[in-house]
Amino acid sequence: MRKSARFLLLLPPFLVFVLSLGLWEAIVRFRSIPSYILPAPSLVIETLYRDRAILFPALWVTVQITFGAFLAAVVGGVSVALLFARWPWAERSFLPFAIILQVTPIVAVAPLLVIYLDAGTAVLVCAFLVAFFPILANTALGLAATDRMLVDLFAFYGASRAQTLWWLRWPAGLPYFLGGLKIGGGLALIGAIVAELAAGAAGKGAGLAFRITEAGYRLNIPRMFAGLALISLTGIVIFGCLAFLSRFLLRHWHESAQASER
Repeated sequence: MRKSARFLLLLPPFLVFVLSLGLWEAIVRFRSIPSYILPAPSLVIETLYRDRAILFPALWVTVQITFGAFLAAVVGGVSVALLFARWPWAERSFLPFAIILQVTPIVAVAPLLVIYLDAGTAVLVCAFLVAFFPILANTALGLAATDRMLVDLFAFYGASRAQTLWWLRWPAGLPYFLGGLKIGGGLALIGAIVAELAAGAAGKGAGLAFRITEAGYRLNIPRMFAGLALISLTGIVIFGCLAFLSRFLLRHWHESAQASER
């Protein structure tokens, strides 16, 4: 895609975002809304700079938890999906447990985990549980959705299970796996925030969720908005990096990536 076309593609959302911030700023100033009810965007940015010594270390803690949980979810999800592809009885036996973990609200699981684990480990496990299932489900679906005629062709030429998995099933399932990564990356961040709130990690090593809660207790609404802005920006960066990885790996051969380049 040419640079000019890419610029025109990004221009509308950028303008809408800037206009939305401008409208927000104008409403707050025109109606003289107090900052403890709704701070203006300019005040939120000012708070981000003024409280950077508090917010950015907390952001780093949350980012570490997010990436730790995301990495564990990728390793665990792909490993279990490969087991499901190798032994169908394992999928029938263990998939219900994965579904139970997925549908159980994490805010209900977190207090239980805190009993058995220290607060930091409990938060990491909670974020892992939230990100694990989408990666597992998408990867297992991709491995199972391989063209049956191609599987039979590999079998006809005497390919082993490992060769069929590596040279056929894995490339066919790669778009599904990358789709699961994009979902799991955002969910790992959400899981880390929710788990921090539910597990109550506080004091040294506290993440953004604790700082937002603390700001709420102090009625420091601009700091709450600044913390939320950092979470949103982090989520956008994670999604953008995973979308770039997906496009980079698929752009030469898969229709989904080639269509976005046109």
